[in-house]
Amino acid sequence: MSYNYLPLDSSELTFQQVKHYLKYKQLVSVTFAAHEAIVKCRLYLDKKLAESDELFYGINTGFGFLQNVKIDKEQLRALQSNLLLSHACGIGEEVPDEIVKLMMMLKIKSLSYGYSGIGIEVIKRLMDMHNSEVLPVIYIQGSLGASGDLAPLSHMCVPLIGFGEVRYNAVKMKAEDALAMLNWKPVELQSKEGLALINGTQFMSAYGISALVKSERLMEWASIIAAISFDAFDGNKDSLDENLHSIRNHEGQVFVASEMRSLLEESGIHNHHKKFLQDPYSFRCIPQVHGASKDTFDFVLRIFLKEINSVTDNPNIFPEKDLILSGGNFHGQPLALGLDFLAIAMSEIANISERRIYQLLSGQRELPLFLVKNPGLNSGLMIPQYTAAGIVSENKQLCTPASVDSISSSNNQEDHVSMGANAATKCLRVIGNVEKVLAIELLSAVQAIEFRRPLKTSPVLEEIISAFRQKISFNEADRFLHDDMRNAIEFVKNYEL
Repeated sequence: MSYNYLPLDSSELTFQQVKHYLKYKQLVSVTFAAHEAIVKCRLYLDKKLAESDELFYGINTGFGFLQNVKIDKEQLRALQSNLLLSHACGIGEEVPDEIVKLMMMLKIKSLSYGYSGIGIEVIKRLMDMHNSEVLPVIYIQGSLGASGDLAPLSHMCVPLIGFGEVRYNAVKMKAEDALAMLNWKPVELQSKEGLALINGTQFMSAYGISALVKSERLMEWASIIAAISFDAFDGNKDSLDENLHSIRNHEGQVFVASEMRSLLEESGIHNHHKKFLQDPYSFRCIPQVHGASKDTFDFVLRIFLKEINSVTDNPNIFPEKDLILSGGNFHGQPLALGLDFLAIAMSEIANISERRIYQLLSGQRELPLFLVKNPGLNSGLMIPQYTAAGIVSENKQLCTPASVDSISSSNNQEDHVSMGANAATKCLRVIGNVEKVLAIELLSAVQAIEFRRPLKTSPVLEEIISAFRQKISFNEADRFLHDDMRNAIEFVKNYEL
């Protein structure tokens, strides 16, 4: 057995497993138990359709407003292929490959419960595509977040029947050409299978999980960078005292204060006599602000873990209870609200970071104006703060909630939608912006700490500063700062914490 496989079935998928899946580029496979559940559900559905003329939404009827149009039994296969072709209406930028693979894995996971009526051969082809890096070309625009992510999931699945485009061996090509290269025949969809594939929340979920993975890392960086800035600004350690935080006792606040104390332990700067009784809020309130974002992260993570361990297509089939039920598990409202909340929380990490950059550059606490020798002749780090301010302002615009909006569709049959896909894509954009602002703060904080020499910060922070200095040297005089900023972003992205 290969340990580089992620087994998928009704067992709970943890955040740690998802992170390992992404980090080690794991292959996927459904378990024997999942295989049995999938086959059992399909056999039940075939028997039900053979023995009854009862109408079941999307199985032998049209879709959406066309729900009451009966489809003849000999047209049920065509109905499902038509569904994929007609719903593959995405547009805009292409979804990154990592998120495409995550979508595929999460779709297989959702189908593995055996409540969707899909055949095992379709699941096998999805797994083969995932594991062979045959990655569908999907577009970021087109989903309303209910009936799930119809357009993105249609683009993900239409290559199964030989249409659309894929990337294979990093080359973009027609799906039919990739299938021919692999000697794979197009799948012939049976009743319900197209609907099972494209109803669901896997576009929103994949973006949300990706956002959460990146957010977790950036919050860790935020504490490290804030600690370097804290010493660079000669901050007063009273604001981090355990007694202070215990009497408010928000979990995130207590955690961040403890983390800051640990990062600054054994710091010569932190432990020497302070001339200043109190610091600006961007330093004094680091635990309160960063901690609130951490509490939000924990809340949103619970939502997404619940979602990726759920069945979100429609209708759903319960063989043991002889039930086929049509409902709304594809509705993305929990995800839309969570994504908006996460975007707001992470934007605040950048917001307070930019304020610390500003304070470090302001000529206070015996630091030179703009953190450069001979200010006036040199502008130093004046303009990176402008860049950070512009990015923070953009984030404020992006944090306008998507989840408060809804536009009726399908001739008013789908009269309330979540707009969770818009929440998902802009949330990930916000988080990318947070990474840039934190990198600019790191650039500024490491520059500022040099003006405290020969005093040193803590050993753990000095190690990070030393690694940073191997990429970006001390700024003696004005130079091409774009390269420094770009290298700082790459450092934050790639340094092993």
